[in-house]
Amino acid sequence: MQSKQLFRTILPVMFGYFIMAFVDVVGVATNYVKADFQFSDTISSLLSVACFIWFFFLSIPTGMLLNRFGRKNMVLVSFAVTFVAFALPLISYTFPVVLAAFALIGIGNTIIQVAMNPLVKDVVTGEKLTGTMTLGYCLKAASSFLAPIIASALAGTALGWKWIFPIYSIVSLLAALWLFLAPVPNNSTSSGTAPSFGTSFALLKDKYILLFFIGIIVLVGADVGMGISLPKIIKERFNLPESQATLSNSLYFLARAASSLGVGILLMKMKEHQFYGISVFAALLGLVGIIFARSYVLMIVSVLLFGLGYANLFSILFSLSLKHKPENANEVSAILVTGIAGGAVVSPILGVATDIVGTQTAAFVVLLVIWLYMALILKPVRKVSIDN
Repeated sequence: MQSKQLFRTILPVMFGYFIMAFVDVVGVATNYVKADFQFSDTISSLLSVACFIWFFFLSIPTGMLLNRFGRKNMVLVSFAVTFVAFALPLISYTFPVVLAAFALIGIGNTIIQVAMNPLVKDVVTGEKLTGTMTLGYCLKAASSFLAPIIASALAGTALGWKWIFPIYSIVSLLAALWLFLAPVPNNSTSSGTAPSFGTSFALLKDKYILLFFIGIIVLVGADVGMGISLPKIIKERFNLPESQATLSNSLYFLARAASSLGVGILLMKMKEHQFYGISVFAALLGLVGIIFARSYVLMIVSVLLFGLGYANLFSILFSLSLKHKPENANEVSAILVTGIAGGAVVSPILGVATDIVGTQTAAFVVLLVIWLYMALILKPVRKVSIDN
């Protein structure tokens, strides 16, 4: 009976990670929108800014709302916003409408990113939290893997790649209905004191939370940069059409899903730092390979290596932060999700660097320099991992 109840509560919650991945459509859409409207890299990067800037403005207010309306209800709100966001371009496909749609995608995703991990914490025991979250991000990577394939497969149809909008809109609605009907608790406050801007930002005085917060900025910036720049560099170097170059993103997300699945199971019983260092340096080698690869095979191997290394780092930093400050789960989640605004910061930098230098290689050199930070926090990760 207990396992049946767990089955009924875990699955609808975990499916939220599948919806969470819909934000990764930014990487696919940016390249198609750039081609549709004939924009430069700098202008087309405004899509990612419109999406990810909301993580900076809304993460902490969302954390505060969790205490008023509950985690489950806020996830349901995120599904509803995502449903509306993907319906908008079906009404009018103009650049202002697309910008508005991606702003709503960012708003919905901000809410789900803040609420999802604390909600998982409500239905999973503490010792299995990291592994469960990692498996959730495996499901997220699997969802991300499908987006380029859907867009590429439908590129020759009447609606073209834009079929992704009605598909994602309907799936968001179904996810909302599933979670609404599931017997999942709607918990709210994680501590005796309700969070505020002051208590949330005060967490950054803790050096570990600050270091992991910056790590989240780097991770999301690298992820968004990879999603946008990878098809471009493959198209540039190997003269492939847009639809075929876009499929490289699927290989990246496939590697992430495979890595998250394997490591997620292992993290149920092992410490986080045992995987962190290997993951960071594997991804570093992947970036170096992408920069210097002049054969298609080496490029694909490098992409897979980066995906395998990247896959588990977000969930490791997130779960370590929650374990370090379990009494402030909502506030910790809110402040860390604020770091997802890194996607709005890094993407324009990559666009400007590419336009100035005139090659996509410049974008990956920038990503390589940024990535070095992940190696610098290896010691703090080990410390918090062992202590918890």
